[in-house]
Amino acid sequence: MRYLNLTKVIARLILLQRIEFSNSFLKKIRKVLGRYIFTNFVTKYLVSADEINSKYHLQMNKEYELLSDFIDFNNKKILSIGPGMCGLELIINSKSKNSFFTIIEKNYVSKKVVYGWDSKNREGYNDLELLRTFLEDNGMEGNFEIYDFDEKKLPIKKFDCIISLYSMDYHYNFEIYLDYIRKVSLPETKIFFDTIRPDYFKKIFENVDIILSDEKKIHSSKRILCNKFIQ
Repeated sequence: MRYLNLTKVIARLILLQRIEFSNSFLKKIRKVLGRYIFTNFVTKYLVSADEINSKYHLQMNKEYELLSDFIDFNNKKILSIGPGMCGLELIINSKSKNSFFTIIEKNYVSKKVVYGWDSKNREGYNDLELLRTFLEDNGMEGNFEIYDFDEKKLPIKKFDCIISLYSMDYHYNFEIYLDYIRKVSLPETKIFFDTIRPDYFKKIFENVDIILSDEKKIHSSKRILCNKFIQ
């Protein structure tokens, strides 16, 4: 069953962004041939769009269900930092009214998939033109804008909600965005992201709540909801 309008090229990008969607066969190939060959050759030819679609749609719905317990997405200005192919944003869009999405992402594919902590935020696995097409093909039109992080021209306006799942402070340091998020947040702005150091953010925000503990990941991360910067 096809859940999203999703091509094999899009499926490849999703797999590079969320390597946990690999099946056992792809995991073996990646281990044997290495990350460079896996990234540049294997994922171009051996990825099943239907399989990725099914896994992706299921996971994005789970992420939506969790966040929607803490926020009503109707009539919200949403900032998404490092959202990949924006499957979560598509689910939010399909289940809410009058939401507007501002998306900040990378616009290149690194030579090999590298995960883990990157203090300079150099890794990228996306194509912003393909992302735009993917969003439009799945029902988003006129209610989103995309910014290339590396162009350093990020929008300065206030957001009701900021989302950065498995990205900010999971793969790279929160401090890269700290000053920017201060500028674009209101005291009531809800900020969702994953981290291995939730207590650290009690020095930055007045309110820090752990809404999910993921012990299965390598980093044993916590998903937290924060708001109201400490002055």
